[in-house]
Amino acid sequence: MEILNKAVGLLKSLTSLSISLLALGVVLQVLFGATVPFVQVDVVGSVVDVTKQLGSEGLVGLVALWVLVATLDKNSE
Repeated sequence: MEILNKAVGLLKSLTSLSISLLALGVVLQVLFGATVPFVQVDVVGSVVDVTKQLGSEGLVGLVALWVLVATLDKNSE
């Protein structure tokens, strides 16, 4: 059981790190434009694409968004 708790803790830490890096990428791209040298991905464009895709799916997109928010909220505890 201890190994499972460590694995869950590691996944929570990785999720938190990923969200932090995503937020950093968005802030850097907003401040410096699309040509941030060490960020090779269009972070803002990717976030907009995911948002559009969820919005175009109607109820399924809302349910997916609800699950994502619930998962992230659970991880922040």
